[in-house]
Amino acid sequence: MHNTTTPPIPTAAPCLSERIGHTLALLEERVPITRRLVRCGDTVYQAGERMESLHVIHSGFFKTVNLSADGREQVVGLHFKGDWLGFDGIAEGQFACDAIAMDTGEVWTIRYDALLAACARTPALLASMHAAMSREIGRDRESMLALCTLPADARVADFLRNWAVSMEQRGLRTDQITLRMTRAEIGNYLGMKLETVSRALSRLERDKVIGFSEKGRRDLHIPDVRALGAFVARSLAPAALTLQ
Repeated sequence: MHNTTTPPIPTAAPCLSERIGHTLALLEERVPITRRLVRCGDTVYQAGERMESLHVIHSGFFKTVNLSADGREQVVGLHFKGDWLGFDGIAEGQFACDAIAMDTGEVWTIRYDALLAACARTPALLASMHAAMSREIGRDRESMLALCTLPADARVADFLRNWAVSMEQRGLRTDQITLRMTRAEIGNYLGMKLETVSRALSRLERDKVIGFSEKGRRDLHIPDVRALGAFVARSLAPAALTLQ
């Protein structure tokens, strides 16, 4: 039996980390949750699998991957704490991609029928789920815009900026981050060749926008996240002048 006390809805616009905490508290109180510890490479669900549950990331980093008929993989989404996994399976009743852990983390699994019933009783929970859907739509739109309009170096800078901002929004440090993707995976996600990604990272390092830790090439130092945004803006300046 669940507690009947609903966490209060904040009256002021809360930061994302507060909204995530509020959603997790609502879920924990209102619906049965199955907690699952995952490690790098573990699959949460696979394309074609029947969609009976949605999944919420409690900790860790995850990617969603589409497979073509000839076996080629395409990274189509990156997901952080508080993100939901599985919205793509609602329309057709089966998942359209694979969801894979990129490091050690925890996923909360909620049966979809139980979630719908809880949302009917708890409008705040329904609003939280709709907000998560809206954020996912917004991220997809921004990713497509970057893919279609940014040159290669700016695309990589924008990718790093979005990663750092996502961590900052969740109360995590952004000056020192560990990329949970290989350069080949980053290139796959950004529609670029591995060599192009490596050259872009080297240029960002030469410009002192980022630095690499001595521990490994996945450990990045970002002195100022705003500098990544400024790098993107400078990359677009020549194109903007051409249009005038």
